[in-house]
Amino acid sequence: MAKEPILSARDVEIQFSLRGKLLTAIRKCSLDLYEGETLAIVGESGSGKSVFTKSFLGMLDANGKITNGSIMYRGTDISKYTKEKEWRTIRGKKIAMVMQDPMTSLNPLKKVGKQIQESIELNQGIKGAEAKKLAMEMLTKVGIPDPERRYNQYPHEFSGGMRQRVVIAIAVACHPEILICDEPTTALDVTIQAQILNLIRELQRELKMTVVYITHDLGVVANVADRVAVMYAGQIVEYGLVNEIFYDAWHPYTWALLSSLPQLGVKGEPLPTIEGTPPNLFNTIKGDAFAPRNKQALAIDFEEEPPFFKITETHQAKTWYLDPRAPKIEQPKAVKMLRQKMQERG
Repeated sequence: MAKEPILSARDVEIQFSLRGKLLTAIRKCSLDLYEGETLAIVGESGSGKSVFTKSFLGMLDANGKITNGSIMYRGTDISKYTKEKEWRTIRGKKIAMVMQDPMTSLNPLKKVGKQIQESIELNQGIKGAEAKKLAMEMLTKVGIPDPERRYNQYPHEFSGGMRQRVVIAIAVACHPEILICDEPTTALDVTIQAQILNLIRELQRELKMTVVYITHDLGVVANVADRVAVMYAGQIVEYGLVNEIFYDAWHPYTWALLSSLPQLGVKGEPLPTIEGTPPNLFNTIKGDAFAPRNKQALAIDFEEEPPFFKITETHQAKTWYLDPRAPKIEQPKAVKMLRQKMQERG
């Protein structure tokens, strides 16, 4: 892993104006991305995963803006960009995104090949026949056979897995340094999921990209990630190497996610669930945002927001459990048994 990150977000705050009120979707979030790594950002729907990473490309909705912090990319604070012209120097060329639903990402009235070609023409400045040739090469590269015929077809003529391959082709056509994949295997069957993940891995190796997966599927995380960042209520609450998160997690929210893995359920026993709901982000959050849902919450969790505590050089968690003054809290049995169960299931 490189010593210096290629992208470094620090204390990022993102707010949305809704019905005359301010919703703080991202609350002082920090993250480093390193060259060639695969980072997975996990958490429940609404935790802020997509919003946070969309801020790296200037893709926030019109009513949202970065209100604090910095996002340093190659020495430039891109959080200060305000014009579309500025974002075009980054979006697609340097940082690209594969959206969650390929059917809504593709124009249903435009030929698939033409949509890839437009990405090449917009971001590389290559026009006409040469751009079309590169578009057909991209179709081949993402595993779509007979590119000459497929170039002239429309999205509805492709299966879900093939559409996702097209979306990936559009994203990587300009060889970005960072590829953000927002739930890239949602609504695909298990076999096609594996194919899409393998495709992204092969493209990452070939094009030397840094890949960020946004997902709530911990099975995907275990197969693809080098590092994992766990998000809850607009904050990263724990991060570390994939083995550290799976086998030695310390934030109670990470424990709850791991305990809910369906792959680790016991036949005849109910699967653990995370009780309660995430906090209302229109309100000011006091203390640890997860405390109301945590049966083992400490008194201080309701009063004061915890800092990050260092577990190893690569692993930190934002929980008072790790404060030397805190009472000893044991990891849940499910988390302790995770390594053994994962080994048993291969």
